[in-house]
Amino acid sequence: MIENISASLQEARKALDALLADRRQLDHIAAAASFLIECLKRQGKVITCGNGGSMCDAMHFAEELTGRFRQDRPSMAAMAICDPSYISCVANDYGYDQVFSRFVQGHGGAGDVLIGISTSGASQSVVLAAQAARQAGMTVIALTGRPNSVLEQHADITICTPGGDFADRSQELHIKVIHILIEQVERALYPANYK
Repeated sequence: MIENISASLQEARKALDALLADRRQLDHIAAAASFLIECLKRQGKVITCGNGGSMCDAMHFAEELTGRFRQDRPSMAAMAICDPSYISCVANDYGYDQVFSRFVQGHGGAGDVLIGISTSGASQSVVLAAQAARQAGMTVIALTGRPNSVLEQHADITICTPGGDFADRSQELHIKVIHILIEQVERALYPANYK
């Protein structure tokens, strides 16, 4: 069992090292942070979405911005599309593929940011949300685990974190990217928290 545990941690470290060595993805993370900073400076809002574990990551991102990350500071406008009554309503009336795009149509506006999270980069519900966001004049940030995905075609910037054969390593990297993005937003908007 210890060998399996060690192998799992080694695999996770290898995925993190690969991301750290990928200058293009580091540049994409910086660009995504800049989009978020400019949006929140203008009193815009961030909407996040994803399915399964990616929905949990979307929720985590939104709660860190509206709540607290490391130290006290004012709440920032962010929301995850995760209300079960809303999701079941739209899924029942329009089909599951529409659950995120309908929300974006109702709540998103020009200058806002959508963060769409999909390890495959092919989740139709997230792709349709990205399309709706672009139509609303929003900036789209995609977090994926596979390069050259369908979602990437509808995003202004894509952060791709391939982590191996399965989604779990990509998801582990997504949460690291999410924390980095939040930290960069705080450093820009609340620099006193980082002295």
